[in-house]
Amino acid sequence: MKMTASPLRESERLDWIDAARGFAILGIFMVNVPAFNAPYFLYGGAAEYWSTPLSHTVQAIIDIFFQASFYTLFSFMFGFGIQMMKDRLDEKGIPARSIIFRRLVVLTGFGMIHAFLIWHGDILLSYGVLGFVLLAFFHVSSKNLLWWAYSLLAFGVLPLTLAMFLVRDQIQGIVNRPAIEAARTNYGNGSLMDIWSQNLDDWIYANQWMNLPFLALSLLPMFLFGMYFCRKRLLHYPEKYQMALKKIWILTGLLFLLFKAGPHLFGSPEWFQLAQDSIGGSASAIFYVLSITLLFRTKIGARIIHPLTWVGRMSLSNYILQSIISFWLFYSVGLGLYGEVPPIGSVFLVIIFYTLQIVISKAWLKKYRFGPLEWLWRTLTYGKRQPLKRKNKAVS
Repeated sequence: MKMTASPLRESERLDWIDAARGFAILGIFMVNVPAFNAPYFLYGGAAEYWSTPLSHTVQAIIDIFFQASFYTLFSFMFGFGIQMMKDRLDEKGIPARSIIFRRLVVLTGFGMIHAFLIWHGDILLSYGVLGFVLLAFFHVSSKNLLWWAYSLLAFGVLPLTLAMFLVRDQIQGIVNRPAIEAARTNYGNGSLMDIWSQNLDDWIYANQWMNLPFLALSLLPMFLFGMYFCRKRLLHYPEKYQMALKKIWILTGLLFLLFKAGPHLFGSPEWFQLAQDSIGGSASAIFYVLSITLLFRTKIGARIIHPLTWVGRMSLSNYILQSIISFWLFYSVGLGLYGEVPPIGSVFLVIIFYTLQIVISKAWLKKYRFGPLEWLWRTLTYGKRQPLKRKNKAVS
């Protein structure tokens, strides 16, 4: 009997992995809303413009527990998913490279639409383009996969952190005021064409050639860590590897606190932010996914975090929906709240809309097998229209 490529069946899903994706979507939203609402994340000056003690406290909490922790978590999940897809195709005797290549091409297309028409802070385009590098690691041994991950992380952090330390006085407190005013004018009061023009300028600024090594060296190690965990089945059989997972959980938790919270005891110097985000962000990402995995081993923990699985199973659709909501809330073609919502207001907006996403995702998945964009992604990847409506009982 000839085997055909197809998406993961519902019975094959790992709920704690879906929950981790759902948690990543929450964390990404918590970081993206303030960046969508004002230009300070990109051009500096947040502490100056949001100057109240409450705003500073909220910004510190987001910096410690959210910033650089969730795009890295999503990166880990991305590598995990790519490896899981390859393993399933290999088991069926189906060449994996061509299908995964198409999957990445489609993801790159989604990223281009999102990056240039909705928001310059898109991550899908980066994942799609850098994801092609993973094809070169399919036949690398698990040991060498781990070696590559650590080496890329160290190569990205150590020399660049040293270089930033040497010029620390020049980079501390830089605020690009003309860029801030241009963004406030175009996003807050401009036409749709003004918004798209400003969005393109911001994308070019954020992705200028000197920033690309930082981006690659922050994403690729997490892709590889995710692939490694999938190959070793550490998250497939958490009961079997519970002791090992707990040891990794403790280690990453300590690194999380040291590199993410520690710098705030010394004024959170800008020269250390790369190490803070790369090492602390990577450690916190793995700490979070292991926390969710271990919580799922308990009845009360599984009950509390199970709603995250509904968002996680529709992570692409929910990620894009968050950007559409933010576009409407903050830009002049919608409610025009750009630059008007303080950090505490952003937190409340995230809580409200993410709660709605949980409700909407659950209702959608009662009738349909995939989210709308997940369905389109799978259909284009496998070159065959995928069934969308459910024929059997929906998941709870």
